[in-house]
Amino acid sequence: MRLHWQKTKAMKSLRPEEDGGAQREKRAPCKPGGRRGAIHFTYCRVCDAYDAPNRVAIRMNPNHRFLVVDDFAPMREIVRKVLQELGYDSERIQEANDGATALPLLLSAHFDLLITDWNMPKMPGIELLRAVRAEPSIARLPVLMITAEVKREQIIAATQAGVSGYIIKPFTAHALAEKVRKVLPD
Repeated sequence: MRLHWQKTKAMKSLRPEEDGGAQREKRAPCKPGGRRGAIHFTYCRVCDAYDAPNRVAIRMNPNHRFLVVDDFAPMREIVRKVLQELGYDSERIQEANDGATALPLLLSAHFDLLITDWNMPKMPGIELLRAVRAEPSIARLPVLMITAEVKREQIIAATQAGVSGYIIKPFTAHALAEKVRKVLPD
């Protein structure tokens, strides 16, 4: 997550003679636990615009279980950290590095949300999505696809396969939080 900078009431423009003639403002990083909350998801001009994730975390059911599928370990870790920031226990978040590894996990344990990448070895995310929808015991499982694929044909293919939500990389933690809130039943 990127460092978020906010303007505070204490900030003032420096006088031209103090900074060599350039007009600039002093800036201070947002402090966790401050008036606006501990989570700042992206650089923004209006800090209050990203208050929503703190409210989302309060409304979400902490007992939901997640399966995060991506062949890139740092991406799985980013998704895990965002889910933890939203109040989910790390023990309720499992990971798999491709669809072929994820499908047996989905069939053997209960999950409330599958978060998957599109491009993976062995079994890509679109094939995993189709396999989930074809299996009656998990066909109603919400599936959130996180991918760099922005081609219209691929988005249509995912929609026709039954994806519940679609996030294009790069994404903000706020965007992921909102998508999770929308696709998960309360």
